[in-house]
Amino acid sequence: MSRGSAQPDGDELMSIPVRDERDVFTMRRLGRDVAEAVGLETQDQIRIATALSEIGREVLGEMTETFATFLLGKDGLIVRIGLSEQAAIQTSDGVTLAGRLVDAIELSPARGTISMLKRLPPGQPRPSVEEIRARLAKLTPTTALDELRQQNRELAATLEEVIQLNAELQETNQGVLALYNQLSEELEETNRGVVALYAELDEKSAQLREASAAKDRFWATVSHELRTPLNSIIGLVRLLVGPGGEPLADEQIHQIQLIGSSAETLLNLVSELLDMAKAQAGRLDPQPSQVDLVALAERLRMSLHPTGGSRVRLETRIAHDAREMLADETMLTRVLRNLLSNALKFTEEGEVTLDVSFDAATHEVVFLVADTGIGVPEEHQERVFEEFYQVPGPIRAGTKGTGLGLPYARRLVEAMGGTLRLASV
Repeated sequence: MSRGSAQPDGDELMSIPVRDERDVFTMRRLGRDVAEAVGLETQDQIRIATALSEIGREVLGEMTETFATFLLGKDGLIVRIGLSEQAAIQTSDGVTLAGRLVDAIELSPARGTISMLKRLPPGQPRPSVEEIRARLAKLTPTTALDELRQQNRELAATLEEVIQLNAELQETNQGVLALYNQLSEELEETNRGVVALYAELDEKSAQLREASAAKDRFWATVSHELRTPLNSIIGLVRLLVGPGGEPLADEQIHQIQLIGSSAETLLNLVSELLDMAKAQAGRLDPQPSQVDLVALAERLRMSLHPTGGSRVRLETRIAHDAREMLADETMLTRVLRNLLSNALKFTEEGEVTLDVSFDAATHEVVFLVADTGIGVPEEHQERVFEEFYQVPGPIRAGTKGTGLGLPYARRLVEAMGGTLRLASV
């Protein structure tokens, strides 16, 4: 029942006996006057008066005479009403209603009182106890009829406020309803736009898939058709400059060798395009077999080892527990050849190493290709796996490449169930 703890003590302002209904009217009127004198606002004055009426009627129902004392406490106005030991109003409707009208209400059987607290507005100057007592002493007696008229005026004022609040509430409801209707229309229009956008996106996606499929078919067809004449050119060049051909002047041999070199470069490009088309079409089908990694690494070292005038060393190191593995040897060779060729291409001095080890935690073979070359800036490290992308820079101008090697290598590794990552500084 208690809504907090009422201040038990304070400076007494006034005390009156309560014997009958007329005294209840007087207590109500006095409660409003005291509330006004201590600085409570009009609505709080009415709340105090109403709470006293409810408590007063409950108390008179339990005893023939009591008293009401008004005190100015540290927190606000305190009204204490005496109770008899036999009073049993703890769960009465009057006490419940009074508790809703004040800030705190407390029943004290030991002291035989019920106390109510109404806090004063914060930051407002408070009159002294003497000033309040002097003001209350000037009050004129009032009759029950006067108090009833005052109650009627308060009820009328409260009703007027309720009517005004109801009108404001209706106006607010109308505004909310209008806003809801507007938002509903906008949401419905947005939904229609989203549906139309999804339909357009589906259409564009279908067009992109068709275009991608057409591109793959184009590259596969063109690459295949280009390989035959290029192989013929390379074969003829070898016949011309080989030991069984007609004697040629040095300049003629040089020019024919340039033709052969260009044809081989073009053939490598065509092969990369064809391989990438196969990878994009999902036609990579690994054929696992037992691979001797020591022999594979040695073949790569021998075929890719720099010439005598180079300042770059190529080293391979195979851990004892990673000498063999189950993999597609052709795919694995292409991946390692691509990575080692790239490392050698962009390393002017130092070394390129291939380290092969076994990761016991993941049960995977780890191939680490490292070099002392120029490295790849952080903002380009993921883009180098995009098709045809090449890192810009002065060293790029002197190197050959299509930008297809790393994307193709990653696709091969993923087809074999592995991962390909780059770390560079």
